[in-house]
Amino acid sequence: MKKLEQADDESWLDQEVAGSEFQDVRLRKRFAMLLERLWKGMGQSIPFACQDWANTKAAYRFMDNDRVCEQDILSGHFRATAQRVSTTDGPILVLQDTTTFSYEREHPELIGYASNTLTAARRYGLDKASSQCGILMHSSLAVTTEGQPLGLTAIKFWSRKEFKDTAKKRRKVNFTRIPIEKKESFRWIENLRQSTARLGDPDRCVHIGDRESDIFELFCAASELGTHFLVRTCTNRLAGDGEHTVADEMSEVRVKGLHQIEFRDVKGRPHQALLEIRYRRLTVWPPDAKQRHYPALRLTVIHATERGDPAERPRVEWKLVTDLPVNSRADAIEKIDWYSMRWKIETFHKNLKSGCKAEESQLRTASRLTNLIAIFCILAWRVFWLTEINRSAPEASPEVALTATEVTLLDQLVQDTARTAQAPPLSRCLIKLAQLGGYLGRANDPPPGNKVIWRGMHRLVDIQIGYWLGRENSG
Repeated sequence: MKKLEQADDESWLDQEVAGSEFQDVRLRKRFAMLLERLWKGMGQSIPFACQDWANTKAAYRFMDNDRVCEQDILSGHFRATAQRVSTTDGPILVLQDTTTFSYEREHPELIGYASNTLTAARRYGLDKASSQCGILMHSSLAVTTEGQPLGLTAIKFWSRKEFKDTAKKRRKVNFTRIPIEKKESFRWIENLRQSTARLGDPDRCVHIGDRESDIFELFCAASELGTHFLVRTCTNRLAGDGEHTVADEMSEVRVKGLHQIEFRDVKGRPHQALLEIRYRRLTVWPPDAKQRHYPALRLTVIHATERGDPAERPRVEWKLVTDLPVNSRADAIEKIDWYSMRWKIETFHKNLKSGCKAEESQLRTASRLTNLIAIFCILAWRVFWLTEINRSAPEASPEVALTATEVTLLDQLVQDTARTAQAPPLSRCLIKLAQLGGYLGRANDPPPGNKVIWRGMHRLVDIQIGYWLGRENSG
């Protein structure tokens, strides 16, 4: 295999490894080799990716090494993400969300517990639910306002020694009196701080989260760091002079504009909705028990409510809160569109589970699994990036996403169709890549998604290995 061609093929891998910080240079070298092998064996087991016992054993030892953690593995990726952010202009949306990786183990205590689940035994008449063995991951993904994923900026893994029923505990404990540092929800603030520090440009960052991130301490942390947030709110806090609530004040706001949206439900059926938009800048107070520790903040509340009551689906209703100013209908729609980008981190998590098959790993301990998932995060991001750059920058040069060798092979393997012949340069190559993965590329088909890109890249890697072997044998 020619070194020049090999280096060309692995250029993006080199960028992800270049800034890695391990306690031993040998660990960094092993990580680079393992990342390459798992990329070439995407979605397969460690033995399949490593091919022989020596490399497989070395991979297992790397996962089980006490001097290796997920932060070490992702340190180079975090630096690469910050570099990609520095080459862009405009706001950067930092999407936060939590996902769970579930496993079945003979000794679940070696991994920990994630949640309660309804087991088959309960379906047969037993009353007691079992605790689900698993790992929770809270991640922050940086994307542009056009939706291009630039990479992860922070990540946190954890599992529980036992699952505690929060609903039952709520009857005995006032959660508002527990310091935020002692709650699992503190992860939202930790990721916000880490992401802001790593990206190094707080004013450009807008941290976006769902209703679970509706935490007053997070609002204050963003204010202290000089960064911004946009979250979906579920708490009706005190507002104004403290004698009424946010809902009371928003009920007095007239409709300031309409916005037509198109979306798909959980079954993939298309829908349209006409949203009535209201917004107001107002003073929002912390909970009574925390008013000694946190000040009232001037925030903007946006309500987007569907006009009418659709019969076949739930009514669309978003209540957002942000520290950013909203002075017009266009500003409000912009913030709504930014929040809709939150779904992209769900897609990233889906890539981890469906593409990398992170839940199918047979590793036995939490530390080994978190190290493996951290590596998978880099691979899942790369596939997601390939999918989205085809939609956001189709006019770019193919070399932005693929090597010269890959472009040449795609041209030889996949014939041009009426669609690819007229497509922009980058889009043409990525459509051909998707066709290797089963994408039909018909005139009315949507742009290729993550699944066909993943399959196409898997086939292309195998074909490229054969191409290199043929070049060597031919002299």
